[in-house]
Amino acid sequence: MDATGQQEQHAGTGGGDRYGVLLYYKYAEVPDAAALAAFYEAHCRGLALVGRVRVGPDGVNATLGGRMAALEKHITEMSSNALFEGTDFKLAYCDDPVDERVARECGFTSLSVRVVKELVTLCSNPTSAPPEISSAGRHLSAAEFHSVLQNVAGTNLEAVASAEKKEVVVLDARNVYETRIGKFNVPNAKTLDPEIRQYSDLPSWIDEHAEQLRGKSILMYCTGGIRCEMASAYIRSKGEGFENVFQLYGGIQRYLEQFPDGGYFEGKNFVFDHRISVGSLKENILGACLICGSSFDDYSLRCRCSHCRMLVLVCPTCQDSTKEYACELCQKNGKEPCQISARQDCKLQIGLSESFEKPSISNHNVANKVPWSDGSEQLKRLRILCLHGFRQNASSFKGRTSALAKKLKHIAELVFVDAPHELSFVYQPIQGHCSDKPSPLSVTPKRKFAWLIAPNSHCNPEQDWRAADVPFDPLQYQQQTEGFEESYTYLENAISRMGSFDGILGFSQGAAMATLFCRQQQKICGSPKFRFGMFCSGYPAPAGDFSNEPIKLPSLHCFGNGDGHDRQIANRASAELAGFFEQDCCSVVEHHMGHIIPTRSPYIDRIKDFLSSFL
Repeated sequence: MDATGQQEQHAGTGGGDRYGVLLYYKYAEVPDAAALAAFYEAHCRGLALVGRVRVGPDGVNATLGGRMAALEKHITEMSSNALFEGTDFKLAYCDDPVDERVARECGFTSLSVRVVKELVTLCSNPTSAPPEISSAGRHLSAAEFHSVLQNVAGTNLEAVASAEKKEVVVLDARNVYETRIGKFNVPNAKTLDPEIRQYSDLPSWIDEHAEQLRGKSILMYCTGGIRCEMASAYIRSKGEGFENVFQLYGGIQRYLEQFPDGGYFEGKNFVFDHRISVGSLKENILGACLICGSSFDDYSLRCRCSHCRMLVLVCPTCQDSTKEYACELCQKNGKEPCQISARQDCKLQIGLSESFEKPSISNHNVANKVPWSDGSEQLKRLRILCLHGFRQNASSFKGRTSALAKKLKHIAELVFVDAPHELSFVYQPIQGHCSDKPSPLSVTPKRKFAWLIAPNSHCNPEQDWRAADVPFDPLQYQQQTEGFEESYTYLENAISRMGSFDGILGFSQGAAMATLFCRQQQKICGSPKFRFGMFCSGYPAPAGDFSNEPIKLPSLHCFGNGDGHDRQIANRASAELAGFFEQDCCSVVEHHMGHIIPTRSPYIDRIKDFLSSFL
C-alpha cells in the first residue's frame, strides 16, 4: 500500500507484527495531567510506540504508530482506565514508514508527550474563553450520517416520503489543503468549505457566515472527530437558530471504514501521520497541481507556500522548473511566488558571514547577489539572525560557529548580535599556593551577555572580577525567569535597523529566547515573521507560556541524543522544546557530540537539506 492507498481496517486478530496507526481522543476531566503524561511517556516508550500525545485538563488526544501487537496492548491498558470509558480507538493496518523525511515531519520517528492547556485551540486569542465542550453537537455514527445524506440527496425515498426535512448544510471543519484532495459531495445539499489556513481561523469564518448557518441543520465533519467537538460547541453557543448541529462521530476515517466504496465522500482523507492520505475504492483524484492545474493529490513531495508555509500540491514536472510557490490563499492576498530556475539553483556560490557587536552598526547591508560572468545573478542566500548562549557574546559565538559558516557559505549568511543584558565578570576561585584567599584574575575579560537572567542577578559590568557564588550549576537556566520583555524589544529594534531575516538560529539560551521571540510574534501578528527557525541545544525557558497553539514555523531542532554527551542541556528538555512547534514541519537532528552545533556528516547534511528547502 502506498502513502495514498486504501487503509485496511483492523480485524482484531493476528497481524501483531504488522505496522499500524492508532488515533483517539477523549474529552474528560483529567485531575492530574502531568501524572497522566508521565504515564504515557513510560508506557508508550515501553511499547516502542512513536507519535504525539497531548494531555490537558480537558482530556487526551493521541496519534500513535507501532506494531499492531503493541498498539493493541496500549488500547487494552487505556481501556482499563475509567477515564477512557466510551473512547473510540481508531486502529488501522498500514505499511511501515518508508520515507524518513515524511515520517519525521509528521512526528512519526519519535514519541512526543506534552501537557497542554487545551486539546485543540479553536481561537488563537488567549483572552477568549473556549466554548463548553458539553454543548457540542450531537454525534451521528457513520451509518446515521450516511442516512441523512441519502435523505438530502433524495435517494432514500422512504425517508423523503415520511418526513418534512429542514434545510441541511454540510460543513467541513478542516484546513483548505485537506479539503483540496477530498470532501463530501452530496446532491441537493449545500456544502460549505471555509477554506481556512488553520483551525484557529474557523471561529472568524463562522462569525462572518452565521447567516448561512442560522436555522439550518448543520452536519459537520473532520478527519477523526476532535475538531468538530469544539467547533460544533462554538456554533451552538450562538443561541437561537443554531441549535441543530450534528457531527460525524469518528470522522471521515470511520465513514470510509463503513463505506469502503467512498459513499458520498470523494477523493482522499488527509491524515497527520506518515500515510499522508487514505482513499476509498473509487481511487478518484480531486486535487490539482498549483502550477499547471493537472490532476494531482500527492502531498508526499512536501511542497510548501513560500509565504505562509502551508502545504501545496505541485506535480513533479512543475517542481523541476519552479522552487517557490504561493498558495491559493496567499495569491488571493496579492502575494506572488518567486520563480527560480533549476539552472540558477545549481549556481549557489560563496558568501561572507558577518558579526554585529551591536545592532546600531550600520555597515551590515552586504549585497546578497553578485553578477556572474555570463551576466546572470547569483541567488540570494538565506539571511539568518544568530542568538548566542548565556554568558557569551556575538564575537565568541561567531568564532564557535566558524566551521558551520564555512559549511553553509553557499546558501546562508549568518548575522550575529549581542544580547542586551550585560553580565558581571565571574570566575571560579582558585586557591593560591601561599594564601587561603582566592587569586584574582589579571586578564582583561571580554564583555558577556544574556537574553534571560535570574532574579536579583548581579549585572554590573563596571565592577571588577567577582568570584562565583557557587560552583557551576548545569541547571542554572531553570532560574533565568526575567529579562524577556527587554530582550524582545531589543531584538525588534535590532531587526528594524538591520533589515529583515529569512530565519533565526539560537544556541542554548539563544534557542530558548528565539522560541519565546517567535511565540510572542505569533501572539501579536498571528504568525512569526521568519520563514524558518533553527534551535540548537535549546530548552523551554521558564519565562514563557508554551501551552497555547503550536508555533507556526518550520523548525529544525539539533541536540544531543541523550547519552550524556551534552552536560548542560538534557535531551528531554530539547525534545520538549521541539514539541512546541507545528509537528508537520518540525525536523529533529540528534547527535552524540555534546553541547555544540555539529558540522560533520550526516548531521550537517540534514541541516543543509533543511535550509535548501527555503532557497
